[in-house]
Amino acid sequence: MKVGVLALQGDFREHLNALIACGVDPSPVRRSQELADVDALVLPGGESTTIAHLAQTFGIFEEIKNRISSGMPVYGSCAGMILLADEILDATKDQKTFGGLDIVVRRNAFGRQVDSFESDLEFKDGFPELLRAVFIRAPWVERVGAQVEVLATVHSHPVAVRSNTLLATSFHPELTGDHRIHQYFVDQVARPALKKVQ
Repeated sequence: MKVGVLALQGDFREHLNALIACGVDPSPVRRSQELADVDALVLPGGESTTIAHLAQTFGIFEEIKNRISSGMPVYGSCAGMILLADEILDATKDQKTFGGLDIVVRRNAFGRQVDSFESDLEFKDGFPELLRAVFIRAPWVERVGAQVEVLATVHSHPVAVRSNTLLATSFHPELTGDHRIHQYFVDQVARPALKKVQ
């Protein structure tokens, strides 16, 4: 299984390192051929509008959108969650997303950079240990569709969700050294999805 990390802007290096720690040999994705070579994709934290703009500049925005709609497994953290959402509250003018995840997210819901915080969460992956989560100008989920499973919440707001081949978190697991989310994506989301199409 080949996992790519969209490497246009944001903390993609940290995601690459987290995937390596999970036993995956990931590759950065910036161009069409690099996208075509991967089976699954990670959308990193960063600035969602900038990532979307650069994806258009590099000519891969529609390709990513089409791969997602065709069932490619994708994990998005923070800005990546916004990019996967079908609807954004407090969006900038003409803000685009790849879509595919039936959620409504609110940008910067927890506040600005100075309001960043860490929290221990219960994450529904079958392990009892709490998960340390880092929130930086993070979104939260205002509404989930019928097929969306909530995996973690903060103050009653969903901050980790999954729908079939798509996984998204408001927080940044790539910054903590705890690779549980990445392992969950690889083992519970991506591999089973790819086995179905083989």
